[in-house]
Amino acid sequence: MKVGVCVLAVAAMATGIVNLAFGAFDPAEEPIAAWGDNVPAHGAFSDVVAVLLIAGGMAIVTRRAARFGAIVLALCYLLFAIFAFPRLFTAPHFLGWQGAIGAAVGVGQNLIVVAAAVLLYISFSARNDTRLQFVAQVSRWVFGLSTIIFGLGHFTGIGSVAAMVPKWMPLGGAVWAMVTGIGFLSAGVAILCGVLDVLAARLLALMLLVFSALALAPILLAYPHNHAAWGVNTYNLAAIGATLILAEWLAGRRSARAAGQ
Repeated sequence: MKVGVCVLAVAAMATGIVNLAFGAFDPAEEPIAAWGDNVPAHGAFSDVVAVLLIAGGMAIVTRRAARFGAIVLALCYLLFAIFAFPRLFTAPHFLGWQGAIGAAVGVGQNLIVVAAAVLLYISFSARNDTRLQFVAQVSRWVFGLSTIIFGLGHFTGIGSVAAMVPKWMPLGGAVWAMVTGIGFLSAGVAILCGVLDVLAARLLALMLLVFSALALAPILLAYPHNHAAWGVNTYNLAAIGATLILAEWLAGRRSARAAGQ
């Protein structure tokens, strides 16, 4: 899991540094405003979480502190998922079922990082602990279901996804929005069913990396003073790291089964 761990560590630390620089949670990826206008989105609260992200990112790359770092990052990204949770109830009221899927994407995108952090914690724990193995299976299901939701989000938000596709790419943005939506759906089903799941997870990480290079990095270059532009890039990096961690956990699990036979 070394590559995935390093990528997640860099992403978490970058997220913390960016939030400290702007003095607030990222309004797009960490939507605390979904809970109301009077929630403390700035100041001490965001600074404490930012410091935890930096500490957690530093910890997971050191073997002695990796379990601690995994717990810290799991709690931080779970907090971000909780930030988005009220939209599951408010978005459908205003936007219908499309809003419901969009809100679920906001929750799920943070839950996949939580799932990866939990798998990382378990990888450094007793392998014969049946309770932890059950938690690992739940984490895999959460990851797979969230990935399927991402695919549905691409199909219900083709216009917004297409707008991020570079104009020079052939076929048009709408086609690539659908292609990537199919990619998410296929990867999610593979992860849930265990059919070509390792390959699916690795290809998913590759697709997310292409997103960063072609769609998200240009946004940052165009709007370097925009918090959300930084946030979407650091989050996608975290998603890449999380997906690589899942892929290696799945590969290790398959190798262990083969050795047992």
